[in-house]
Amino acid sequence: MKAQFWRGKRIFLTGHTGFKGAWLAFLLSELGAEVHGFSLAPPATSLFNDLNLKSRLWQTIGDIRDRALLSQTLPKFEPEIVLHLAAQALVSQSYSDPVGTYATNVMGTMHVLDAISATPSVRAAVIVTSDKCYENLGQRKRFVESDPLGGKDIYSSSKACAEILTHSYRESFLSDAKCCVASVRAGNVIGGGDWSDNRIIPDIVRAAQKREALVLRRPQAIRPWQHVLDPIRGYLQLAEALFSQNRQAAAAWNFGPGPEGEIQVLRIVERAKEYFPELTWRIEAPPFEEANLLAIDSTKAETGLKWSPLLTTAEAIDWTFSWYQDYLGGQAAKKLTGNHIEKFFARQRLAVQS
Repeated sequence: MKAQFWRGKRIFLTGHTGFKGAWLAFLLSELGAEVHGFSLAPPATSLFNDLNLKSRLWQTIGDIRDRALLSQTLPKFEPEIVLHLAAQALVSQSYSDPVGTYATNVMGTMHVLDAISATPSVRAAVIVTSDKCYENLGQRKRFVESDPLGGKDIYSSSKACAEILTHSYRESFLSDAKCCVASVRAGNVIGGGDWSDNRIIPDIVRAAQKREALVLRRPQAIRPWQHVLDPIRGYLQLAEALFSQNRQAAAAWNFGPGPEGEIQVLRIVERAKEYFPELTWRIEAPPFEEANLLAIDSTKAETGLKWSPLLTTAEAIDWTFSWYQDYLGGQAAKKLTGNHIEKFFARQRLAVQS
């Protein structure tokens, strides 16, 4: 990723009030990009509010299911790059609201793609889906981009549909356009400032704060864990390639950790106890079905984009829990997040030099 590339670039970012979107919006503003966010209003407790991001970008509070609003807002800003992160991002919520999940993750993605195709200023677009988009039959394998898409649960299948839709839109409407579009599938992303329900890290922090037992439903489940800055760096590196009209980059890409990052949920909880000694937990039967094993192969990104994670999963876990520990101890989220970004990109500079 080239920091100087982003200075002055006009970026349309959906989902900027979410956890990953807030990290990305903060980073882009630090790099000197001009960002217009489009997203639902943030909850009262959010990284977006803690970072005071409202003062650092333009924004439209809206729903990507609102085609009329989106089709007016995106072209008016005349962005050069679109980063689409807005989504219904929880497996659990897809069970309680399957129609809403599809409306957001499938039709919402179509609305974004349709607005992109009608906006001549856009040269590059990155559509973020999920590592859960693959047809996961429980085999012990690492999914590559050419593997079949699918999903037993509504969330996973909605992300598979978003992948198919992105491919179809690219081939049907953007194959001859100057805009290059890619989709990205990241592993389980962790980092400071995530306050979502039914995610293991914020659930751990809330349980420790309240001195209540954490409810563990899948302690043996294996996931590919990585710090939020690693896939974000991959998204931006890919966007740079797309902007240069690299047609080979207009495809699907995995961004995940190596095999060392594929660890059990229980290990995350055990490590959390080093930071929150008061943490206790109990195991309950899961209320819905979810894959017990998930792993993705990022060889394509390693060879095609020269991308690989800068942080080990052990470091990602420690950075995450130290962020929460310091935040709850009274340190400002802006300072903590800025420090992590500075340390992370100092490591990138060392990697380039070596």
